[in-house]
This record gives sequence, structure tokens and C-alpha cells, in this order.
Amino acid sequence: MALAERFRLPAVYIYRQLALDGGLMAYGPDTFDAFHRTADYVNRVLHGAKPADLPVQAPAKYDFVVNARTARKFGLAFSPSLLARADEVLE
Repeated sequence: MALAERFRLPAVYIYRQLALDGGLMAYGPDTFDAFHRTADYVNRVLHGAKPADLPVQAPAKYDFVVNARTARKFGLAFSPSLLARADEVLE
């Protein structure tokens, strides 16, 4: 992230936390949701389900976070439609 900032390169990261830490944007699976779903799997196994019988799950929820502070620092402007689609806009 420091390298992208140094050379003023817009970058999209996979984890929400990286946008919170100063990255331009993040789009990736909601880790909080994934942890909750993992707890359901553990509960099923503890109640006797065989792990091999449980279906493999793909992420069900994705986060799109836009960091407007970083955009201003880079001299970028986001379109209103992109900001409307974001789950969170950091001012």
C-alpha cells in the first residue's frame, strides 16, 4: 500500500481493512460473514455431521469500500453512481 501511495497508483484491495488503512478501494468477501458461516460448520460437525458430507461454500456477501480521503490525495474523483454502489464511503 505504501508503494502505491508513493507512486500515486490507484489500487483495489481484497480486504475492507486495507481501505480503512488508507487504500483507495476494497472489493472482496465479507470476512465477518465468512466467520459466522464457519461457526455454523463447526456447530454441524460438533453435532455429528461428517465434514466430507458438508458442501463447500463460496463467499455469499462481498464488501465494496471506497476511501474518498485517499482519492482526494491522489487527485481523483469518483462518479456519483460508483459512490451509490459502495457499501461504505470513507470521508
